[in-house]
Amino acid sequence: MVISKPTMSLIDAITSRRSIRGFLPDRVPPEVLEHVFEIAQQAPSNCNTQPWKVFVASGEVKDRLRDQFVERLDEGVPGQPDFPYVSAWEGEYRQRQVDCAVALYNEMGIARDDKPGRLRAVRRNFELFDAPHIVFLGMDRNFGATISLDVGIYAQTLMLTMHAFGISTCAMGSMRAYPDLVREAFGLDDSTGILLGISFGYEDPEVDANRTRTVREPLANSVVFRG
Repeated sequence: MVISKPTMSLIDAITSRRSIRGFLPDRVPPEVLEHVFEIAQQAPSNCNTQPWKVFVASGEVKDRLRDQFVERLDEGVPGQPDFPYVSAWEGEYRQRQVDCAVALYNEMGIARDDKPGRLRAVRRNFELFDAPHIVFLGMDRNFGATISLDVGIYAQTLMLTMHAFGISTCAMGSMRAYPDLVREAFGLDDSTGILLGISFGYEDPEVDANRTRTVREPLANSVVFRG
Protein backbone atom coordinates (compact mmCIF):
# COMPACT_ATOMS: atom_id res chain seq x y z
CA MET A 1 0.00 0.00 0.00
CA VAL A 2 1.36 3.42 -0.98
CA ILE A 3 1.39 5.82 1.97
CA SER A 4 1.19 9.50 1.01
CA LYS A 5 1.38 10.82 4.59
CA PRO A 6 3.51 9.72 7.57
CA THR A 7 1.77 7.14 9.72
CA MET A 8 3.96 7.07 12.84
CA SER A 9 5.63 9.31 15.35
CA LEU A 10 9.35 10.06 15.31
CA ILE A 11 9.87 7.78 18.32
CA ASP A 12 8.04 4.92 16.62
CA ALA A 13 10.09 5.44 13.45
CA ILE A 14 13.36 5.33 15.40
CA THR A 15 12.48 2.22 17.38
CA SER A 16 10.92 0.20 14.55
CA ARG A 17 13.13 0.97 11.55
CA ARG A 18 15.37 -1.90 10.40
CA SER A 19 17.48 -2.80 7.40
CA ILE A 20 15.50 -4.55 4.68
CA ARG A 21 17.27 -6.88 2.26
CA GLY A 22 14.50 -7.85 -0.13
CA PHE A 23 12.11 -5.53 -1.95
CA LEU A 24 8.99 -5.70 -4.07
CA PRO A 25 9.31 -4.33 -7.63
CA ASP A 26 6.73 -1.58 -6.99
CA ARG A 27 8.19 1.89 -7.38
CA VAL A 28 7.55 4.72 -4.94
CA PRO A 29 5.31 7.33 -6.64
CA PRO A 30 7.23 10.45 -7.75
CA GLU A 31 5.13 12.80 -5.60
CA VAL A 32 5.85 10.72 -2.49
CA LEU A 33 9.56 10.60 -3.34
CA GLU A 34 9.76 14.36 -3.74
CA HIS A 35 7.94 14.94 -0.46
CA VAL A 36 10.23 12.57 1.43
CA PHE A 37 13.38 14.19 0.09
CA GLU A 38 12.00 17.67 0.84
CA ILE A 39 11.60 16.63 4.48
CA ALA A 40 15.08 15.09 4.64
CA GLN A 41 16.52 18.36 3.35
CA GLN A 42 15.74 19.81 6.80
CA ALA A 43 18.58 17.77 8.34
CA PRO A 44 20.98 19.89 10.41
CA SER A 45 24.56 20.56 9.36
CA ASN A 46 27.57 22.57 10.51
CA CYS A 47 26.86 26.26 9.84
CA ASN A 48 23.99 25.12 7.59
CA THR A 49 26.49 24.15 4.90
CA GLN A 50 24.29 21.24 3.74
CA PRO A 51 27.29 19.42 2.23
CA TRP A 52 25.37 16.32 1.11
CA LYS A 53 25.03 15.53 -2.57
CA VAL A 54 22.15 13.20 -3.34
CA PHE A 55 21.65 11.08 -6.47
CA VAL A 56 18.56 8.91 -6.89
CA ALA A 57 18.59 6.12 -9.48
CA SER A 58 15.43 4.35 -10.65
CA GLY A 59 14.29 2.45 -13.72
CA GLU A 60 16.84 1.91 -16.48
CA VAL A 61 19.54 3.94 -14.73
CA LYS A 62 19.25 1.83 -11.59
CA ASP A 63 19.19 -1.41 -13.61
CA ARG A 64 22.30 -0.44 -15.54
CA LEU A 65 24.20 0.47 -12.39
CA ARG A 66 23.15 -2.78 -10.73
CA ASP A 67 24.37 -4.80 -13.70
CA GLN A 68 27.68 -2.92 -13.75
CA PHE A 69 28.21 -3.44 -10.02
CA VAL A 70 27.52 -7.17 -10.30
CA GLU A 71 29.78 -7.52 -13.33
CA ARG A 72 32.71 -5.92 -11.53
CA LEU A 73 32.12 -8.04 -8.44
CA ASP A 74 31.95 -11.25 -10.47
CA GLU A 75 35.15 -10.31 -12.30
CA GLY A 76 36.93 -9.70 -9.00
CA VAL A 77 37.59 -6.02 -9.67
CA PRO A 78 38.92 -4.47 -6.42
CA GLY A 79 36.87 -1.62 -5.00
CA GLN A 80 38.29 1.88 -5.30
CA PRO A 81 36.41 3.99 -2.72
CA ASP A 82 36.83 7.75 -2.68
CA PHE A 83 37.36 7.93 1.07
CA PRO A 84 39.42 5.75 3.46
CA TYR A 85 37.52 2.92 5.11
CA VAL A 86 38.52 1.09 8.30
CA SER A 87 37.61 -2.58 8.06
CA ALA A 88 39.73 -4.07 10.87
CA TRP A 89 37.10 -4.36 13.59
CA GLU A 90 38.43 -5.63 16.92
CA GLY A 91 37.16 -6.52 20.39
CA GLU A 92 33.54 -5.67 21.16
CA TYR A 93 33.06 -4.11 17.72
CA ARG A 94 34.11 -7.31 16.00
CA GLN A 95 31.78 -9.33 18.24
CA ARG A 96 28.80 -7.16 17.33
CA GLN A 97 29.68 -7.49 13.66
CA VAL A 98 29.84 -11.28 13.98
CA ASP A 99 26.56 -11.41 15.92
CA CYS A 100 24.84 -9.41 13.19
CA ALA A 101 26.19 -11.69 10.45
CA VAL A 102 25.13 -14.81 12.38
CA ALA A 103 21.59 -13.46 12.81
CA LEU A 104 21.34 -12.66 9.09
CA TYR A 105 22.89 -15.90 7.81
CA ASN A 106 20.79 -18.03 10.14
CA GLU A 107 17.62 -16.55 8.67
CA MET A 108 18.99 -17.12 5.17
CA GLY A 109 19.93 -20.72 5.96
CA ILE A 110 23.64 -20.14 5.32
CA ALA A 111 25.99 -22.25 7.46
CA ARG A 112 29.35 -20.96 8.69
CA ASP A 113 31.27 -23.21 6.27
CA ASP A 114 28.97 -22.49 3.30
CA LYS A 115 31.34 -20.31 1.27
CA PRO A 116 29.19 -20.26 -1.89
CA GLY A 117 26.21 -19.21 0.25
CA ARG A 118 28.18 -16.42 1.83
CA LEU A 119 29.35 -15.21 -1.56
CA ARG A 120 25.74 -15.17 -2.76
CA ALA A 121 24.83 -13.09 0.28
CA VAL A 122 27.55 -10.57 -0.59
CA ARG A 123 26.37 -10.50 -4.20
CA ARG A 124 22.88 -9.57 -3.05
CA ASN A 125 24.28 -6.22 -1.91
CA PHE A 126 25.44 -5.44 -5.43
CA GLU A 127 22.10 -6.65 -6.80
CA LEU A 128 20.63 -3.90 -4.58
CA PHE A 129 18.39 -6.53 -2.94
CA ASP A 130 16.06 -6.12 -5.94
CA ALA A 131 15.10 -2.62 -4.77
CA PRO A 132 13.35 -0.39 -7.34
CA HIS A 133 15.40 2.62 -6.21
CA ILE A 134 18.80 3.47 -4.81
CA VAL A 135 20.07 6.80 -3.55
CA PHE A 136 23.79 7.55 -3.45
CA LEU A 137 25.05 10.06 -0.88
CA GLY A 138 28.27 11.93 -1.45
CA MET A 139 30.14 15.12 -0.76
CA ASP A 140 32.98 17.19 -2.15
CA ARG A 141 36.15 15.09 -2.14
CA ASN A 142 38.05 17.92 -0.43
CA PHE A 143 35.97 17.34 2.70
CA GLY A 144 36.99 14.90 5.40
CA ALA A 145 35.58 13.03 8.38
CA THR A 146 34.07 16.09 10.09
CA ILE A 147 31.88 16.99 7.12
CA SER A 148 30.96 13.35 6.51
CA LEU A 149 29.19 13.47 9.88
CA ASP A 150 26.71 15.92 8.36
CA VAL A 151 26.07 13.50 5.50
CA GLY A 152 25.48 10.77 8.09
CA ILE A 153 22.92 12.96 9.85
CA TYR A 154 21.21 13.49 6.50
CA ALA A 155 21.21 9.74 5.83
CA GLN A 156 19.50 8.98 9.15
CA THR A 157 16.97 11.76 8.62
CA LEU A 158 16.18 10.39 5.17
CA MET A 159 15.79 6.78 6.32
CA LEU A 160 13.56 7.69 9.25
CA THR A 161 11.40 9.86 7.00
CA MET A 162 11.08 7.03 4.50
CA HIS A 163 10.15 4.59 7.23
CA ALA A 164 7.43 6.95 8.48
CA PHE A 165 5.98 6.85 4.95
CA GLY A 166 6.07 3.04 4.79
CA ILE A 167 9.20 2.93 2.63
CA SER A 168 11.88 0.43 3.63
CA THR A 169 15.61 1.07 3.38
CA CYS A 170 19.02 -0.57 3.60
CA ALA A 171 22.12 1.58 3.97
CA MET A 172 25.05 -0.06 2.18
CA GLY A 173 28.71 0.77 2.54
CA SER A 174 29.34 -1.63 -0.35
CA MET A 175 28.04 1.05 -2.69
CA ARG A 176 31.22 3.06 -2.14
CA ALA A 177 33.22 0.38 -3.96
CA TYR A 178 32.88 1.66 -7.53
CA PRO A 179 32.20 5.41 -7.34
CA ASP A 180 33.30 5.97 -10.94
CA LEU A 181 30.18 4.12 -12.12
CA VAL A 182 27.97 6.44 -10.08
CA ARG A 183 29.72 9.52 -11.43
CA GLU A 184 29.34 8.22 -14.97
CA ALA A 185 25.62 7.50 -14.49
CA PHE A 186 24.92 11.00 -13.19
CA GLY A 187 27.41 12.95 -15.32
CA LEU A 188 29.55 14.02 -12.35
CA ASP A 189 33.16 15.13 -12.37
CA ASP A 190 35.81 13.79 -10.01
CA SER A 191 35.18 16.51 -7.41
CA THR A 192 32.22 14.57 -6.02
CA GLY A 193 33.00 11.57 -3.81
CA ILE A 194 30.53 8.82 -2.96
CA LEU A 195 30.18 7.79 0.69
CA LEU A 196 27.38 5.21 0.64
CA GLY A 197 24.23 4.04 -1.06
CA ILE A 198 20.76 3.36 0.33
CA SER A 199 18.51 0.89 -1.44
CA PHE A 200 14.85 1.62 -0.86
CA GLY A 201 11.33 0.62 -1.81
CA TYR A 202 8.60 -1.56 -0.31
CA GLU A 203 9.54 -4.61 1.74
CA ASP A 204 8.98 -8.08 0.33
CA PRO A 205 7.81 -10.00 3.43
CA GLU A 206 8.58 -13.34 1.74
CA VAL A 207 12.34 -12.73 1.72
CA ASP A 208 14.04 -14.76 4.47
CA ALA A 209 16.63 -12.08 5.25
CA ASN A 210 13.88 -9.67 6.27
CA ARG A 211 13.15 -11.75 9.36
CA THR A 212 16.55 -10.78 10.80
CA ARG A 213 16.51 -8.92 14.09
CA THR A 214 19.43 -7.43 15.98
CA VAL A 215 19.71 -5.98 19.48
CA ARG A 216 21.28 -2.83 20.90
CA GLU A 217 23.70 -2.62 23.80
CA PRO A 218 22.41 -1.59 27.24
CA LEU A 219 22.57 2.15 27.77
CA ALA A 220 25.28 1.80 30.43
CA ASN A 221 27.65 0.31 27.84
CA SER A 222 27.53 3.42 25.67
CA VAL A 223 26.43 6.45 27.65
CA VAL A 224 28.15 8.12 30.64
CA PHE A 225 26.21 10.53 32.84
CA ARG A 226 27.98 12.94 35.20
CA GLY A 227 26.77 15.70 37.50
